Amino acid sequence: MPVWLREYSWRQTGSVVYLSLPLRGLRVSPANIFCTDQYLKVSVPPFLFEAFLYASVDDTNSTAKIGNGIIFFTLYKKEVAMWDSLTLANASKEKLQYLRQNAVLKAQKKAKEETEAKKVTKQEHKKYALEATMKLEEAERKRIEDLKEKERQKVTKELELWKKQQKEAEKQNRVQKEGKLHQEVQQFNEKKNGKTNTSRIPNEGTSNTRLKPTKGHGSYSMFSENLKDEQLPAPRSAATIKTNFTSRVFPTPLRESRIAEEEEWLHKQAEARRTVNADLSELEDLKEEEKNPDWLKDKGNKMFATGNYLAAVNAYNLAIRLNNKLPLLYLNRAACHLKLRNLHKAIEDSSKALELLTPPVSDNKSARVKAYVRRGTAFCQLELYTEGLQDYEAALKIDPKNEAIGKDAEKIRCLIQGTTQDS
Repeated sequence: MPVWLREYSWRQTGSVVYLSLPLRGLRVSPANIFCTDQYLKVSVPPFLFEAFLYASVDDTNSTAKIGNGIIFFTLYKKEVAMWDSLTLANASKEKLQYLRQNAVLKAQKKAKEETEAKKVTKQEHKKYALEATMKLEEAERKRIEDLKEKERQKVTKELELWKKQQKEAEKQNRVQKEGKLHQEVQQFNEKKNGKTNTSRIPNEGTSNTRLKPTKGHGSYSMFSENLKDEQLPAPRSAATIKTNFTSRVFPTPLRESRIAEEEEWLHKQAEARRTVNADLSELEDLKEEEKNPDWLKDKGNKMFATGNYLAAVNAYNLAIRLNNKLPLLYLNRAACHLKLRNLHKAIEDSSKALELLTPPVSDNKSARVKAYVRRGTAFCQLELYTEGLQDYEAALKIDPKNEAIGKDAEKIRCLIQGTTQDS
């Protein structure tokens, strides 16, 4: 039973009520104070102070200061008036119960509205941050495109300049070849007319060479072949780059993995698979599919889904006899024991599953969360709330984004602290 606090002092003006509540020797926090427009409560177990106010106050602007063993309340009235007393006098129990329930509902509604408002504000902030990020990315993309365009223009200009230089070099080369060709033709004609010197007669090996004039020109083909030469850039060199990737069993990158723990987990899994093929001389009367632990596990799951928990336990028992190294068998059997209220057996199976789910790796994350939650549930049903809270907090540490586990852990914490309210 709570110890009611009756000692307090108060004074008022037309718009404000000042209330002093002495709590000597007690440690008080804002969580111990609950206030609505017409209801005030201070709960520091086992002490309790409760006041149904004479009229409505503005609970949003009202304040409470804690210090030197005293809580000093400043309550702003919604309507300017002088109160006959601080609390309602001669009110029936039914009315007080109604006011208490109405205060709780108002507080819940207000908390929900504040949560929604925070959610909307958070979404707006995310939207603004996303828009700002998109603008930055767009500006960066535009900057990169501008750099690419400038580089493209630069390369284009250099290519055009190179082509121009090649054309000029080709033109000069052609002029030089044509001049040389004209000189050789002139010398040939002089030789033919007997005006050339005897020293310019060609050698015997080349005397029978026939020179044919090209079409439309006075030059010969042996000289025109040189005009077809073109100066082209050398081709680019080609190469092949070979890339090798390290094979990985787990999805995490190698630099983020704990190799020793993962190898230990894989070794345990391989050992568990090998036990399936062990000596089954004691179970010769079973059907072929009944000697398969995976088939028995699936059968147990179907029995559990239909509510036949005893049959599911029998299926899991036989599967464990065939292979006692599979943690999911103990985990599923723990769920059946919870339904059958075999709480101590549920704790044993959950603990055995956690023992087999070592080392902790990403592959067994979900199973470890279920094992902690089921063992914590069994502890709580045995009214061992401290042990249950420890398991729920361990599950939250593995999966901190699980809202359902977080809410259950908060309920257990309230039960331990004694601040839970009757539903």
